[in-house]
Amino acid sequence: MADCAAGNDWQPLCAEADIDNDQFHEFQLGEEPCFLFRRRGRLFAYRNQCPHLGIPLNWMPERFLDPDNCFLHCANHGALFTPESGDCIAGPCQGDSLTSVPLRITDGTIEARL
Repeated sequence: MADCAAGNDWQPLCAEADIDNDQFHEFQLGEEPCFLFRRRGRLFAYRNQCPHLGIPLNWMPERFLDPDNCFLHCANHGALFTPESGDCIAGPCQGDSLTSVPLRITDGTIEARL
């Protein structure tokens, strides 16, 4: 995991070419655990925090998808989130959303900021 300082500065995460479809990369922005992934060719990033209890979604490193590989899944209480929007569609936080993290690509490097 990369450890980056919080703030308005963009933080380098990894090379864009290093993230394949449905592959995840966990990282820190300041004190915030986050993750990024590629879905159908598009990059997405969220804080790794379930809106229900504020705990991490995954219980194993870089494992965020449900058994069918369709939805982001909270391993603690089964909430399901749409990968493209972060909206919770099932579980105790239905109607809430994951907090997205802005991304950009600079010279082939994925960068993020809170």
